[in-house]
Amino acid sequence: MASRVDDDQDTENRGSMWVLDQKLDQPMDEEAGRLRNMYREKKFSVLLLLRLAFQSLGVVFGDLGTSPLYVFYNTFPGTIDDPEDVIGALSLIIYSLTLVPLLKYVIVVCKANDNGQGGTFALYSLLCRHAKVKIIPNQHRTDEELTTYSRSTFREQSYAAKTKRWLEERPFRKTALLLLVLVGTCMVIGDGIFTPAISVLSAVGGIKVRGPSMNPDVVILVAAVILVGLFSMQHYGTDKVGWLFAPIVLLWFLMIGGIGIYNIWKYDSKVLKAFSPVYIYRYFRRNGKDGWTSLGGIMLSITGTEALFADLAHFPVLAVQIAFVLVVFPCLLLAYSGQAAYLMQNHDHVNDAFYRSIPVSIYWPVFLVATAAAIVASQATISATFSIIKQALAHGCFPRVKVVHTSKNFLGQIYVPDINWILMVLCIAVTAGFKNQNQIGNAYGTAVVVVMLVTTLLMTLIMILVWRCHWILVVIFTGLSLVVELTYFSAVLFKVDQGGWVPLVIAAAFLVIMFVWHYGTVKRYEFEMHSKVSMAWILGLGPSLGLVRVPGIGLVYTELASGVPHIFSHFITNLPAIHSVVVFVCVKYLPVYTVPEEERFLVKRIGPKNFHMFRCVARYGYKDLHKKDDDFEKKLFDNLFMFVRLDAMMEGCSDSDEYSIYAQQTEQSREGLLNNNGHTTSSSVDLTFSSVDSIVPVKSPIHVNNNTVGSSGQVSSHTEVDELEFLNSCRDAGVVHILGNTVVRARRESRFHKKIAVDYIYAFLRKICRENSVIFNVPHESLLNVGQIFFV
Repeated sequence: MASRVDDDQDTENRGSMWVLDQKLDQPMDEEAGRLRNMYREKKFSVLLLLRLAFQSLGVVFGDLGTSPLYVFYNTFPGTIDDPEDVIGALSLIIYSLTLVPLLKYVIVVCKANDNGQGGTFALYSLLCRHAKVKIIPNQHRTDEELTTYSRSTFREQSYAAKTKRWLEERPFRKTALLLLVLVGTCMVIGDGIFTPAISVLSAVGGIKVRGPSMNPDVVILVAAVILVGLFSMQHYGTDKVGWLFAPIVLLWFLMIGGIGIYNIWKYDSKVLKAFSPVYIYRYFRRNGKDGWTSLGGIMLSITGTEALFADLAHFPVLAVQIAFVLVVFPCLLLAYSGQAAYLMQNHDHVNDAFYRSIPVSIYWPVFLVATAAAIVASQATISATFSIIKQALAHGCFPRVKVVHTSKNFLGQIYVPDINWILMVLCIAVTAGFKNQNQIGNAYGTAVVVVMLVTTLLMTLIMILVWRCHWILVVIFTGLSLVVELTYFSAVLFKVDQGGWVPLVIAAAFLVIMFVWHYGTVKRYEFEMHSKVSMAWILGLGPSLGLVRVPGIGLVYTELASGVPHIFSHFITNLPAIHSVVVFVCVKYLPVYTVPEEERFLVKRIGPKNFHMFRCVARYGYKDLHKKDDDFEKKLFDNLFMFVRLDAMMEGCSDSDEYSIYAQQTEQSREGLLNNNGHTTSSSVDLTFSSVDSIVPVKSPIHVNNNTVGSSGQVSSHTEVDELEFLNSCRDAGVVHILGNTVVRARRESRFHKKIAVDYIYAFLRKICRENSVIFNVPHESLLNVGQIFFV
């Protein structure tokens, strides 16, 4: 099989692959474009940084900022026996906020973003670019030439090179790494369920403080109504109301900070002794196991930190750091210190510590702002969940679902309808089922600590492979992070039976779905790779392919970036005709956040010119989204026609001026070239020639009066015009989209668990997920499905 593949690739190398860098005008908000360019250049004025820091408050810090609503209640679910316990708990909160959000995330982890993108899959994409750990090997060496594909080489004997070889040499390690990423992703989805539940329920709980006789079910009902409204508004996106988020969250931080100062002054300033870590030791010595299990409540003070990293998309790291250091961190410390000061004299009010510590004169304004801040925090977490689902979808780890862009200006603002309603149902079920913040807090803490552990392990690899840090720094970072997070994790395990089992069950369900889907995707790709058609067989059929060539263009969709897919041979074996022009279209995602429009398409000729067979590879990043089919189809044909013009030019080239993709790139001006509509265009094209396994020299053409001549002066433009007219006539005759409908089945001798995964779970997911024809918006009258089945 391997030798046949090599022969096919050598035969296909007779065609030419060109990277067509075509400047396509894209409508984009001027302000957003300017900020994005300034972000890339890392040049910010002080005023711009402060403005971005202000805007980041509403998107990045909403979840972390609403934690004071429920931390002390979950830390002391009963009563407080010793006032010094309050100081010990406050000391734990202070150092938790310092070690995890400040030192680990804001200073270190946020710098590991992928061109501004955060989250577990962004870290995974960075690792995939620096080591061959991606399980689906669909990358081509030309992909590394993308401007967004940043990577570096290793010294052979370096620690990074040894780690890279260790990861690559066994498939099991690649699978284990992917499983680690999927576990973190599933827990982030859990955050999208528990954050709205606990934030909204805690905020609405303020009604009960001013109306003690009120039925607790009324609070549950009000919280459920707010949650339904919140999820029902998701399809509008945050672009229209996002400008409200930052003022609301800023007002919230100033309020809780001011109330904290008031309470410290009014009740007990001795709580400031909590800045001494000695009280942590005394707290554990005095309370023993109960003190240890109370860490599950303390840990809620740092929830939202994982969402902080996942929501980085539109803000530079420096702006996020400024907002945290100047506003978030000091206000949170004051808020917790003020509640502790109040509890020093009001031990019995721990269940409603936040609301009872508010001065009566401003109670209802604070209640309204708290509710609004809880909604903003929930919105940020839900948006982060949508983003990470989109990233998983791009990596082939999630069933195909509908993804809608809610903003023309910001690519990261998306809406996933199916996931939205699933989150809403689960969120309301959690709120109504638990009915109290304590059990929801236990579940929430379990999800958060697992995400933090996953981030630490991925960051260890990032520091070795991407940053090339000294091993001592890696050990210090990993050791300190694991000590803190494993301590919290051990405390959370004590509360698995008190609500902590819920995120584990939800995560397990999503993990099974994602891993089984990825397994099926990998097997389908391997099937296409091993069953692709021999190029020698295609060439042996002749220009007519042994069939009647009917007018029109056939777009054959395949996952292969090289070789002729099995679907094509299956098609021509069962039908006596094929279109005059055949284009194999491969849409693939790369481990980059985006692929610029001008670098998206690769076009290649398959076989001799009179076969009229081409390949077009469309490359996307995990943040990109397919446009409507007419737009995608138009861009595909624009690039195809441009390739034909350039290919015709190259026929008349001289034997001098040779170059290759790895030596240099020759930028050709294409001013005066007629496009398919007869209009002239003026932009630049990077003519890059590439083959699958070898470097083939390319001769540069000479432009003379819009025609191309070789050294002998022979004009070759008539060839170009003839083929362009032929392609235009074929497109006018009709375009047919040919998609494979591949059915995966487990072999009869397969083990029981494999049959369950493939024949039932994967088959069910394929049945309920969106079809490829819907993803590409292919009209039904132009769609042709080719069925095939294979066994794994």
